[in-house]
Amino acid sequence: MKEEIIDILKIEDNALSPIEISEKLGKKSVDDLKNILQALSELENDFIVYKSNKGKYIMFEKSHLKKGRLSVSKGGFGFVILDGEDDIYIDKRNMNGALNNDIVVAEEIKGSGKKTEGRIVKILKKENNLIVGLYDIFDGNPHFIPDDKKLNMEIILDNKNLDDLVPGHKIQVSIIKELGKYKYLAEVVKIIGHKNDPGVDILSIVYDHNINDVFSEAVMKEVDALPNEVSENEIVGRRDLRGETIFTIDGDDTKDIDDAISIKKNGENYILGVHIADVSYYVKEGTELYKEAYDRGTSVYLVDRVIPMLPHKLSNGICSLNPNEDRLAISCVMEITKDGKIISHDIFESVIKSRIQMTYKKVNKILNNEEIPVGYEEYVSDLKLMEELAEILRKEKLSRGYLDFDVDEAKILVDENCKPYDVVVRERGKGENLIEDFMIAANETVAQHIFYLEFPFVYRIHEVPDEEKVKEFLNSISLLGYQIKGDRNFIYPKSMKKILDQLRDKDEFEILSTLLLRCMKKAEYKPENVGHYGLASKCYTHFTSPIRRFPDTTVHNLLRKYIFNRPNEKELSRLISYWNENLPALCEHASEKERESIDCERDVESMKMAEYMENHIGEEYDGIISSIMNFGMFIQLDNMIEGLVHISEMKGDYYNFDDVTKTLKGEKKGKMYKLGQKVRVVVTNASKENSTIDFNLVEKKQGDKNGNIKQKSKI
Repeated sequence: MKEEIIDILKIEDNALSPIEISEKLGKKSVDDLKNILQALSELENDFIVYKSNKGKYIMFEKSHLKKGRLSVSKGGFGFVILDGEDDIYIDKRNMNGALNNDIVVAEEIKGSGKKTEGRIVKILKKENNLIVGLYDIFDGNPHFIPDDKKLNMEIILDNKNLDDLVPGHKIQVSIIKELGKYKYLAEVVKIIGHKNDPGVDILSIVYDHNINDVFSEAVMKEVDALPNEVSENEIVGRRDLRGETIFTIDGDDTKDIDDAISIKKNGENYILGVHIADVSYYVKEGTELYKEAYDRGTSVYLVDRVIPMLPHKLSNGICSLNPNEDRLAISCVMEITKDGKIISHDIFESVIKSRIQMTYKKVNKILNNEEIPVGYEEYVSDLKLMEELAEILRKEKLSRGYLDFDVDEAKILVDENCKPYDVVVRERGKGENLIEDFMIAANETVAQHIFYLEFPFVYRIHEVPDEEKVKEFLNSISLLGYQIKGDRNFIYPKSMKKILDQLRDKDEFEILSTLLLRCMKKAEYKPENVGHYGLASKCYTHFTSPIRRFPDTTVHNLLRKYIFNRPNEKELSRLISYWNENLPALCEHASEKERESIDCERDVESMKMAEYMENHIGEEYDGIISSIMNFGMFIQLDNMIEGLVHISEMKGDYYNFDDVTKTLKGEKKGKMYKLGQKVRVVVTNASKENSTIDFNLVEKKQGDKNGNIKQKSKI
């Protein structure tokens, strides 16, 4: 009944009464009307539909109310973050008891300025029942100081469970009850460790994001019962590929190996095999292990550790495609023309034995420098053939509009005590690109296979960017002298690619491409296929990383149910009905867990970068202006570290912020600072506790006619 009501309201722009809804459904009895009213009430409580003052119903997203996550600043005001829409500013007077990260409903109101303003009308989900912070004692009394400085709340600790605490302990507390406005009673639920112990700083962030780093006894009991090796019985019915030349390529320290590859020629065509660990064979629906994998959604990759989605016995053991070990896999074998077109494919259950665990560094030596590391000799011809095919696939992707933003990533190096000793740009060579190209080909092939069968499925989608945001970006950079020619119909990725290509030869490309990337919508999981804009793909899924992503495990699970198990018509009908009902919630949960893990990873990186720069205060570096705000500008160094030059620290003039051109201009001397401009800075402060880095500008020294520094300092 609910789905039928939603289908009707989705296509209606005007609110409908229950009677009108019943007429459109063809339901006319009194009992039918009671069922409709009950369904509408439940949908209203779930904020899927909105009930007007006149008793009529409309889809929630079409109402004047907005649902999103509240992000609160240190100043007490905040923004409700909305999907695909501009954020709503919330003054601290209009919070209505909501706290940072709460899921809220807001309504727009008339604000004092030009900005869209709103107020919180309901808190849908409290996200601050578990809070991480520092335990200390002041004036003989216990105190709790939340790590999240945006939490405008006073927390009184219950006297229970305090005996084992000492000042300096990082702890997690649970809110018991509200004592007054922004005043709460809480109890200690976990002692994370002392703030000075190695790794406790990272664990504090992990727990602050409510990410679980331990597996329950029930999960581990199931895991203990799993085999360490593949048995002959498990191989029955699978295609035996153990005699094929199959190998893996990963980072130096990778222990959870999802994917292996193989290649052959058939005349002028290439036969590419992508063989993925068959995780769903071991992680079965209804088990504690399945529930845990669902809850976690993804593995979390931090600077010194991985918090896995699956216990190590699976992620590093029986599911990992380790060399010279029999492993169960799901293989996608594709025949590809010299033009990069996939003309046939086969998806099947297999058993494989990887010949060698290659590393990107050593593969890049072969492909870039013709150096052949020991043990790689017999695989050189395969690697050369793979390089050839990868270039063909990449050329085909680029021709259809694939967007290569080419944004660098930082890699933070830490010692055995988790202290950062260097920050470098993560290397990306032919080996990394080769694996990416092959995985994209497999993901597209699997997605298209199920799409044309019209079965419920998990798609990785990336929607068309907001046209206004892209136009605003182009207008801003045009005022700074960057002239972009050509079609501006951003429905098609080719139009966006033309913009990128025109910026690619600019010195400031790294910054400009990052700003353009921010105009894009976030990729997510959906049961509806709307294509992947960034990849210029009409149909895409995530099939290749089931050890670390639950959606990929689900894709494998669905392949088994729909294809490998050969269901009869009745069973297939039941499967379609079940997954049509359950996939929307699964996809939404997976997208949310992905966002949480990314936020956690970024917070850890920001904290470690600040800790690293604490040892470099007073040193000077060359940098580039990466963003400009009304309070100052952020400077990015060569190794991707960013710091703030606050406007109050910009000496010699009073600077005004231009919101259109995103520039700062001096009132008296007219000096202007703009995006992408090279500057020299000195580190004035860094705080690991606050994850902040502060710079000041250094007056330009003798340089070229443009004022660029000829001698470049490095960190």
